[in-house]
Amino acid sequence: MSKSAVELVATFVAAPGETFTLNTAARALAAAGVESFRPKWLDTGAALDIFFDAAEEPLQTLRLKIENALGASPVDVIVQPLSFRRKALLVADMDGTMIEQECLDELAKTIGQGAKVAALTAAAMRGEIDFEAALTTRVALFAGVGVEAIEGLVERLTPNPGARALVATMRAHGAHTALVSGGFTLFATPIGARLCFKEVFANRLDIEQGRLTGRIIPPIQGGKAKGEILTLLRDTRAIACEATLAVGDGANDLSMLGLAGLGVAYRAKPQVAALAQARLMRADLTALLYAQGFTRDMFVKT
Repeated sequence: MSKSAVELVATFVAAPGETFTLNTAARALAAAGVESFRPKWLDTGAALDIFFDAAEEPLQTLRLKIENALGASPVDVIVQPLSFRRKALLVADMDGTMIEQECLDELAKTIGQGAKVAALTAAAMRGEIDFEAALTTRVALFAGVGVEAIEGLVERLTPNPGARALVATMRAHGAHTALVSGGFTLFATPIGARLCFKEVFANRLDIEQGRLTGRIIPPIQGGKAKGEILTLLRDTRAIACEATLAVGDGANDLSMLGLAGLGVAYRAKPQVAALAQARLMRADLTALLYAQGFTRDMFVKT
């Protein structure tokens, strides 16, 4: 390998229930200017590693070329340096990422404020309005709601496909895992326990006599705080920056996505997907295990 080239791996992962061929990946790489490569199936027909040397250029540019060549194929691709691909730290967003729902949106439906809260949530996740201001406005609508309403809702929240396997497999191989939410501990603590995260970070709702007051206990954990938490967890464990993985879907996740060795936008808003190092639009969260070189038989069954 010449001094002007770097050893890379492109991991192709199909959407659940879909398959693809080596030729599909090879044609996409050729369209991006890559012709000499070494393939390895991680899950035959569903996940494929392709190793190659490439002249130094922004990885995002190379990934976009490959994605464009894939076109409508039901396949996502993550391109990264081969070194440090196995991660020692996972920092994950909760709402819309590790679970399918937005918690406050679901709670709002129970008090007849679903449309109003959902609109504020969507605008904040797209980065169109300030996250902290939008959060404060939404929480004020829940003044008087009993804590038992949240406890009942939590039981109905559903993990995104692959979420449990992602956390369990990384922990089984020595990684530290943290759920870092801009939402609230009343949701995040039980969800974090259900998904077996080692640590949970979230905001706190003010409660008096078993009911929400409509206020948030400061400080509010916004987008900047997510990046700070990733940095703290990394540095206190002497983990290399390259060995960190972050995944999220909203504008408030951009700080931690940008600071991670691999920052992945999952089913993200367009503005977020455009800025992330990698994006998953079709594959489920097990793609983050394939991206680390895990084969299917290495996944922890959950």
